[in-house]
Amino acid sequence: MITMHRHSRVCVNVLWGQMSPCLYSDNLRIPTQTCSLRAFGSDSKGSGNNGSCPDTPDPPATEDGRKIAPLFGRRRPLSPLERVSRLLPEESLSPEIWQLRELKQEEIAERAEEQSPDDRGTQGSSREYGAPLPGERPMCFGEHVLAEYQRRRHEFRKMFQLSEGSSLQSSCGVIPHESIAGCPSGSVLHTSIGLPMLLRRPSLDEFTLYMRRGPAIAYPKDCSAMLMMMDTCEGDCVLESGTGTGAMTLFLSRAVGSKGRVLSVEVREDHHRRAVRNYQRWRASWSLRRGEEWPDNVHFHHADLQTAAPLLSGWGFNSMALDMLNPHLVLPTVIPHLHPGAVCAVYLANVTQIIDLLEGLRCLSLPVACDRIVEVQYRDWLLAPSFRKDGSFNSRRAPVVEDEEQDSMDDDKDIQTSPPFGSVPYIARPHPEQGSHTAFLVKLRKVFSSSPSRESPGSGRRLQARREGATVTGVKGAEPSLTPPCAAPAHRRA
Repeated sequence: MITMHRHSRVCVNVLWGQMSPCLYSDNLRIPTQTCSLRAFGSDSKGSGNNGSCPDTPDPPATEDGRKIAPLFGRRRPLSPLERVSRLLPEESLSPEIWQLRELKQEEIAERAEEQSPDDRGTQGSSREYGAPLPGERPMCFGEHVLAEYQRRRHEFRKMFQLSEGSSLQSSCGVIPHESIAGCPSGSVLHTSIGLPMLLRRPSLDEFTLYMRRGPAIAYPKDCSAMLMMMDTCEGDCVLESGTGTGAMTLFLSRAVGSKGRVLSVEVREDHHRRAVRNYQRWRASWSLRRGEEWPDNVHFHHADLQTAAPLLSGWGFNSMALDMLNPHLVLPTVIPHLHPGAVCAVYLANVTQIIDLLEGLRCLSLPVACDRIVEVQYRDWLLAPSFRKDGSFNSRRAPVVEDEEQDSMDDDKDIQTSPPFGSVPYIARPHPEQGSHTAFLVKLRKVFSSSPSRESPGSGRRLQARREGATVTGVKGAEPSLTPPCAAPAHRRA
C-alpha cells in the first residue's frame, strides 16, 4: 500500500508538471493522457496476468527504442541511485546511466535464458543423470514425498502425497505435482518464485515424524533404543500395548520381517483407527517405491489389555513394548506370556511413572527384574567453513612476524576462488536448537530362581531389588540397603 501511494504521488507530480504551462496560458487546454490498467496475478510465467486481461499492453518505450520497466513488475531491489534516476526526466540522464541500465538488462536476459520458466519444472530430472541405475524408480503418483528448503534460519519441510491435479503450496512458492512425478528422488526443482526445493522420498523415521498423528508419538531415537533393549530380530513375535499413532508399530513391523508377527493392542478407538490408517499409507507408499509389498505382519486389536487375557491365550512373545500411563496394572496379564529371559521395554514420560512402576513390581509377586533405566539424548552439531565478510573463504595461516605483516597484507589481495584442500578453517559448535526430553526407557527382564522350592514367594522381589540398584542411566550403583547412608549401627557409634 505504501509503494502504490508513493508511485501515485509521483504520477500526480509528473501530470501537474505537464499541465502547469497550460494553466497560465490564454487558451486553457488539458493535454490528453493515455491510461492503461495492469492486471495482477500469480501465473507461472510471472507476467502478472491471471487470465482476465489477456490484451494488456506492453510497457512503453522511449524514442530511441529503450523499453521502460513495468511499474509493478517483479524485479530485483533497486539501489538508492537507481531509485533517484527513475524519478528524474529521461532527458536529464547521462549516457553513463543509460549504459549501466543496458548492462543490467543484458545480465537479467542472460540469466533468464540460462534458466527459463519452462525448464524450472524439469531441473534435476532423470534426463540430467543419464540412464537410471538398476532398481531405481522415479517418484510417481500415490507415494509420499518430502519437500525441503533451508536458507539461513528459514527452514521448510513438508510431507505430502503425490496426486494428479494438485500442487505443493508454501511460502516458498508453488510446484505442480505433475512436475514432481517422473523425477528421481533427491531432485531439486524451482518453485514459482524461483526458490530451489529439494524433493525426495522420506525414510521411515521421517515418515513417523511428519505423518498425521493423534497422540504424541514415540520418537525414532527412543524406538531404536527400545529395539536394542528388546533384541528384536527377524521372525520374533512381539506384543505392543499402546499403539497410539503407530510409530513404534512400524519399527517393530520392519524388525520382525515377513516371518514374524506383531500384536498391537490399543484401548482408545480413535487412536486405533489412526494407527491403522498410517500403517496402510506406509505400506502403499512402500509398494510404489520398491515394487514389492511391505510385510503384512501386524495384528491390530481394540481392547483393554487388563481384561484381554482370552486375546493372549495361545501366544508366546519374544519381547514386549509397553507405552501406557500405568504399565504395572497390565504386567500380571502379559508377563506369563513372555519367554523366560526375555525383555519388556516400557516407555514412560516422567519419573513419577517410573516410581509407580517400581512400586508395583515391589508389591507384585512376579518374576521380573529391573535391569536399566535410561534417557536417550541426541546432540546436534554445526560444522561449516569460515567465511570473510565479503563472502570469500578464510585461509589457514602460520603465526605472522611483525616484519612479515606487510607481506601478508599484500597476499590478502590475491584471494583464490577455490582454495586447495586443507587450507580452509572450519567452525564447529553445538546446534543452538537441541532436542528436549522425550521419555524414559525402563528395561524389565523375566527371571526365575534356580531352586524355587527353597526360596520364598518373595525371592523374585529380592532379586528385583538387587537389580534396581545395579544400573540407573548407565551408571553402576551400590547394593540397596535398609540402613540409611548417614546412619551407622549402634555398636559402631558406641
